[in-house]
Amino acid sequence: MADNIARVLSDAIATDPTRPLLTWYDDATGERTELSGATLANWVAKTANLLVDELSLGPGATATVLLPPHWQTAAVLLGCWSAGLTVVDRPGGVDVLFATADRAAEADAWSAVDRYALALHPFALPLREAPAGFADYVTEVRAHGDHFGAYPPGGPDHVTLRERATARAAELGISPSERVLIDVDALPDPVDWLLAPLTARASTVLCAHPDHARLPARATTEKATRTLP
Repeated sequence: MADNIARVLSDAIATDPTRPLLTWYDDATGERTELSGATLANWVAKTANLLVDELSLGPGATATVLLPPHWQTAAVLLGCWSAGLTVVDRPGGVDVLFATADRAAEADAWSAVDRYALALHPFALPLREAPAGFADYVTEVRAHGDHFGAYPPGGPDHVTLRERATARAAELGISPSERVLIDVDALPDPVDWLLAPLTARASTVLCAHPDHARLPARATTEKATRTLP
Protein backbone atom coordinates (compact mmCIF):
# COMPACT_ATOMS: atom_id res chain seq x y z
CA MET A 1 0.00 0.00 0.00
CA ALA A 2 1.23 3.47 -0.86
CA ASP A 3 0.44 4.74 2.63
CA ASN A 4 3.03 2.50 4.32
CA ILE A 5 6.09 4.72 4.81
CA ALA A 6 8.46 1.73 4.69
CA ARG A 7 7.68 1.43 0.99
CA VAL A 8 10.33 4.10 0.48
CA LEU A 9 12.97 1.44 1.17
CA SER A 10 11.66 -1.04 -1.38
CA ASP A 11 11.34 1.76 -3.93
CA ALA A 12 14.89 2.97 -3.20
CA ILE A 13 16.48 -0.43 -3.76
CA ALA A 14 14.31 -1.68 -6.61
CA THR A 15 16.84 -0.84 -9.33
CA ASP A 16 19.93 -2.30 -7.63
CA PRO A 17 19.59 -3.93 -4.18
CA THR A 18 23.32 -4.69 -4.11
CA ARG A 19 24.60 -1.11 -4.20
CA PRO A 20 25.76 0.49 -0.93
CA LEU A 21 22.69 2.20 0.51
CA LEU A 22 23.72 3.18 4.02
CA THR A 23 27.29 3.59 5.25
CA TRP A 24 27.71 4.31 8.95
CA TYR A 25 30.64 6.03 10.65
CA ASP A 26 31.14 6.82 14.33
CA ASP A 27 34.30 8.85 14.81
CA ALA A 28 34.11 8.35 18.58
CA THR A 29 34.57 4.59 18.20
CA GLY A 30 36.23 4.29 14.79
CA GLU A 31 33.29 2.25 13.53
CA ARG A 32 32.49 1.90 9.84
CA THR A 33 29.63 -0.31 8.68
CA GLU A 34 28.37 -0.50 5.11
CA LEU A 35 24.99 -1.97 4.21
CA SER A 36 23.65 -2.68 0.77
CA GLY A 37 19.97 -2.14 0.16
CA ALA A 38 19.44 -5.90 0.33
CA THR A 39 21.22 -6.20 3.68
CA LEU A 40 19.26 -3.35 5.25
CA ALA A 41 16.05 -4.82 3.85
CA ASN A 42 16.87 -8.14 5.54
CA TRP A 43 17.24 -6.43 8.93
CA VAL A 44 14.02 -4.52 8.34
CA ALA A 45 12.18 -7.71 7.39
CA LYS A 46 13.45 -9.54 10.47
CA THR A 47 12.24 -6.68 12.65
CA ALA A 48 8.82 -6.60 11.00
CA ASN A 49 8.49 -10.37 11.33
CA LEU A 50 9.42 -10.15 15.00
CA LEU A 51 6.64 -7.63 15.55
CA VAL A 52 4.02 -9.46 13.51
CA ASP A 53 4.79 -13.14 14.13
CA GLU A 54 6.04 -13.04 17.71
CA LEU A 55 4.18 -10.06 19.18
CA SER A 56 1.07 -10.16 16.96
CA LEU A 57 1.30 -6.43 16.27
CA GLY A 58 0.13 -4.54 13.23
CA PRO A 59 -1.82 -1.46 12.15
CA GLY A 60 -3.17 0.38 15.17
CA ALA A 61 -0.27 -0.73 17.38
CA THR A 62 2.29 1.77 18.66
CA ALA A 63 6.04 1.75 19.23
CA THR A 64 8.56 4.02 20.92
CA VAL A 65 12.17 4.10 19.70
CA LEU A 66 14.63 5.54 22.24
CA LEU A 67 17.64 5.14 19.98
CA PRO A 68 20.12 7.63 18.50
CA PRO A 69 20.76 7.79 14.76
CA HIS A 70 22.41 4.49 13.81
CA TRP A 71 22.09 1.86 11.11
CA GLN A 72 20.33 -0.45 13.58
CA THR A 73 17.94 2.37 14.41
CA ALA A 74 17.12 2.56 10.71
CA ALA A 75 16.27 -1.16 10.75
CA VAL A 76 14.08 -0.80 13.84
CA LEU A 77 12.17 2.23 12.54
CA LEU A 78 11.63 0.80 9.07
CA GLY A 79 10.65 -2.55 10.61
CA CYS A 80 8.03 -0.88 12.78
CA TRP A 81 6.63 1.04 9.83
CA SER A 82 6.70 -2.07 7.62
CA ALA A 83 4.42 -3.81 10.11
CA GLY A 84 2.06 -0.84 10.01
CA LEU A 85 2.91 0.47 13.47
CA THR A 86 2.80 4.11 14.50
CA VAL A 87 6.03 5.33 16.10
CA VAL A 88 5.34 7.81 18.92
CA ASP A 89 7.65 9.84 21.15
CA ARG A 90 5.24 11.09 23.81
CA PRO A 91 5.42 9.20 27.12
CA GLY A 92 2.48 6.92 27.75
CA GLY A 93 1.30 3.45 26.91
CA VAL A 94 2.73 1.71 23.84
CA ASP A 95 2.79 -1.86 22.57
CA VAL A 96 6.55 -2.16 22.09
CA LEU A 97 9.59 -0.11 23.04
CA PHE A 98 13.18 -0.17 21.78
CA ALA A 99 15.98 1.50 23.75
CA THR A 100 19.70 1.47 24.33
CA ALA A 101 20.70 -0.11 27.63
CA ASP A 102 21.76 3.25 29.05
CA ARG A 103 18.24 4.61 28.45
CA ALA A 104 16.45 1.74 30.17
CA ALA A 105 15.54 3.89 33.18
CA GLU A 106 14.15 6.58 30.89
CA ALA A 107 11.88 3.94 29.36
CA ASP A 108 9.90 3.86 32.60
CA ALA A 109 7.97 6.85 31.26
CA TRP A 110 6.32 4.42 28.82
CA SER A 111 4.20 1.49 29.92
CA ALA A 112 5.26 -0.83 27.13
CA VAL A 113 4.00 -4.39 26.86
CA ASP A 114 7.23 -5.60 25.23
CA ARG A 115 10.68 -4.03 25.54
CA TYR A 116 13.87 -4.59 23.58
CA ALA A 117 17.35 -3.28 24.38
CA LEU A 118 20.11 -2.67 21.84
CA ALA A 119 23.87 -2.51 22.33
CA LEU A 120 24.40 -0.78 18.95
CA HIS A 121 27.61 -2.80 18.76
CA PRO A 122 29.73 -2.24 15.62
CA PHE A 123 29.38 -5.91 14.67
CA ALA A 124 25.73 -6.17 15.78
CA LEU A 125 26.64 -8.29 18.79
CA PRO A 126 24.08 -8.77 21.55
CA LEU A 127 24.29 -7.17 24.96
CA ARG A 128 26.36 -8.95 27.57
CA GLU A 129 23.36 -8.61 29.84
CA ALA A 130 20.00 -7.09 28.96
CA PRO A 131 18.48 -4.67 31.50
CA ALA A 132 15.76 -6.08 33.73
CA GLY A 133 12.47 -6.27 31.87
CA PHE A 134 14.10 -6.11 28.43
CA ALA A 135 14.81 -8.73 25.79
CA ASP A 136 17.94 -8.39 23.64
CA TYR A 137 16.90 -7.13 20.21
CA VAL A 138 19.80 -8.65 18.26
CA THR A 139 19.34 -12.09 19.83
CA GLU A 140 15.59 -12.10 19.24
CA VAL A 141 15.49 -10.60 15.76
CA ARG A 142 18.02 -12.99 14.21
CA ALA A 143 15.56 -15.88 14.58
CA HIS A 144 13.09 -14.30 12.17
CA GLY A 145 12.76 -14.44 8.41
CA ASP A 146 14.68 -12.30 5.91
CA HIS A 147 11.63 -11.40 3.84
CA PHE A 148 8.51 -9.41 4.66
CA GLY A 149 6.07 -8.57 1.91
CA ALA A 150 2.79 -7.76 3.61
CA TYR A 151 3.16 -3.98 3.99
CA PRO A 152 -0.20 -3.41 5.69
CA PRO A 153 -1.75 0.05 5.46
CA GLY A 154 0.10 2.40 7.77
CA GLY A 155 -2.63 4.97 8.22
CA PRO A 156 -2.61 8.78 8.19
CA ASP A 157 0.62 9.09 10.18
CA HIS A 158 2.51 7.17 7.47
CA VAL A 159 1.08 9.46 4.78
CA THR A 160 2.15 12.49 6.80
CA LEU A 161 5.65 11.07 7.25
CA ARG A 162 6.05 10.46 3.54
CA GLU A 163 4.87 13.97 2.74
CA ARG A 164 7.31 15.40 5.30
CA ALA A 165 10.16 13.30 3.92
CA THR A 166 9.45 14.34 0.33
CA ALA A 167 9.32 18.01 1.32
CA ARG A 168 12.46 17.71 3.42
CA ALA A 169 14.40 16.06 0.60
CA ALA A 170 13.54 19.05 -1.57
CA GLU A 171 14.53 21.50 1.17
CA LEU A 172 17.88 19.76 1.66
CA GLY A 173 18.48 19.60 -2.08
CA ILE A 174 18.77 15.80 -2.20
CA SER A 175 18.47 14.50 -5.76
CA PRO A 176 17.80 10.96 -6.99
CA SER A 177 20.84 8.66 -7.13
CA GLU A 178 22.98 11.08 -5.12
CA ARG A 179 25.31 9.87 -2.39
CA VAL A 180 24.85 12.17 0.58
CA LEU A 181 27.17 12.55 3.58
CA ILE A 182 25.13 13.55 6.65
CA ASP A 183 26.28 14.76 10.06
CA VAL A 184 23.64 13.01 12.16
CA ASP A 185 24.60 15.00 15.25
CA ALA A 186 23.41 18.11 13.44
CA LEU A 187 20.44 16.37 11.77
CA PRO A 188 19.20 13.80 14.34
CA ASP A 189 15.60 13.66 13.10
CA PRO A 190 15.05 10.38 11.18
CA VAL A 191 13.02 12.31 8.64
CA ASP A 192 16.29 14.06 7.74
CA TRP A 193 18.90 11.30 7.94
CA LEU A 194 16.75 8.31 6.93
CA LEU A 195 13.46 9.06 5.19
CA ALA A 196 14.34 12.12 3.11
CA PRO A 197 17.28 10.37 1.36
CA LEU A 198 15.26 7.17 0.88
CA THR A 199 12.35 9.12 -0.57
CA ALA A 200 14.77 10.71 -3.04
CA ARG A 201 16.31 7.26 -3.73
CA ALA A 202 19.70 8.52 -2.61
CA SER A 203 22.34 6.57 -0.70
CA THR A 204 23.82 7.93 2.52
CA VAL A 205 27.05 8.16 4.45
CA LEU A 206 25.97 8.80 8.03
CA CYS A 207 28.52 10.25 10.45
CA ALA A 208 28.10 10.35 14.23
CA HIS A 209 30.43 12.39 16.46
CA PRO A 210 32.16 13.56 13.29
CA ASP A 211 35.70 14.81 13.16
CA HIS A 212 34.93 17.73 10.86
CA ALA A 213 38.53 17.97 9.69
CA ARG A 214 38.17 14.49 8.17
CA LEU A 215 34.84 14.99 6.44
CA PRO A 216 36.13 16.41 3.11
CA ALA A 217 38.47 13.44 2.63
CA ARG A 218 35.70 11.04 3.67
CA ALA A 219 33.31 12.60 1.19
CA THR A 220 35.91 12.03 -1.55
CA THR A 221 36.61 8.44 -0.47
CA GLU A 222 32.90 7.60 -0.27
CA LYS A 223 32.17 9.45 -3.53
CA ALA A 224 29.58 11.61 -1.79
CA THR A 225 28.07 14.25 -4.05
CA ARG A 226 26.56 16.35 -1.24
CA THR A 227 27.42 17.02 2.41
CA LEU A 228 24.75 18.00 4.97
CA PRO A 229 24.28 20.21 6.81
